[in-house]
Amino acid sequence: MLMDYFWLFVTGGGALVLGAALAYAVMRQKPLLPVTKEAQKREIDRLYERSPENKAR
Repeated sequence: MLMDYFWLFVTGGGALVLGAALAYAVMRQKPLLPVTKEAQKREIDRLYERSPENKAR
């Protein structure tokens, strides 16, 4: 009987710890600056422009 409660605590506690870690990571994320977003978009466009899939078309 005690082992059943132990595994319930371990399983539930593990899910709680994982959820807390994910919430902490999301809260610590900083939004990108508009300049960085634009540079990222330009680089993505440049990479897709030169990809072999687009050259075959």
